[in-house]
Amino acid sequence: MTADKSPRSSGVSADIDDLARLFANLAIAAGALAMETFANAKIESRLKSDTSPVTEADERVEAYLLRELELSLPGVPFLAEESAARGMTLGAGDAFLLIDPIDGTREFLARSSDFTINVALAEKSAPRAGAVYAPAQGRVWFAGARAYEAQAAPGRSLPPPQDWRLLRARPRPQDGLVALISKSHLDEETKAFLAGQPIMRSLPIGSSLKFCLLAGGEADVYPRFGPTMEWDTAAGDAVLRAAGGATLDLQGAPLRYGKKDADYRNGPFIAWADATAHETAATLP
Repeated sequence: MTADKSPRSSGVSADIDDLARLFANLAIAAGALAMETFANAKIESRLKSDTSPVTEADERVEAYLLRELELSLPGVPFLAEESAARGMTLGAGDAFLLIDPIDGTREFLARSSDFTINVALAEKSAPRAGAVYAPAQGRVWFAGARAYEAQAAPGRSLPPPQDWRLLRARPRPQDGLVALISKSHLDEETKAFLAGQPIMRSLPIGSSLKFCLLAGGEADVYPRFGPTMEWDTAAGDAVLRAAGGATLDLQGAPLRYGKKDADYRNGPFIAWADATAHETAATLP
């Protein structure tokens, strides 16, 4: 694979494909911690100040990932969900790590397999490398210059390259779109958007899995009008972009990262498997 290095001035000099593999291995290892909590007879949780739930798994996975990332990428600033909830802000730098220890905590609490562990690197407003791991499914998606999927049991490691599947998002189909919608956040704006598109089928899917299914050629569009944070989207967005898809704001520009003035909150976006599909899409609400 062609080397693609981040500038040393950013604090990250590793090849982005190496970073993708690192992130995948760390997420797979952290999956064992998540599954320990998932196996409990009762999963304890509490509400944070934004009323979203947090569990022991969120905190243990984040602590593990931050410790291991500091060993591998010392000094690189990070934006992590539970650290941000405690008031830790992102340091300066063109490049930074984004960590969502359990994306889909509500799905986790409901004992659905639709939750993921997400690790990504953003640089100059774009996701450069990322890994999404679904420990209850044993599936990992990861991307640097290219995007791949593999099978890996929690606590193990990434299999050899011959067992990876190269991902390529599919072109816009002529017979209608398969839309992915949030299990927990279906709002009226999303319904209005879907009503204006040639939707053949809508599938409710939790967490960042939606980006990965788009990247893998299993669906066509994922609209999200409700608020998300950058750590929610960065890893999945990295996989989708590397597979040929796009995550666009309502003006048709790529979703940006490092939005400090917005407290790293995303606005509405549409993720497309076909990066050109928005050009022929019906008018957005």
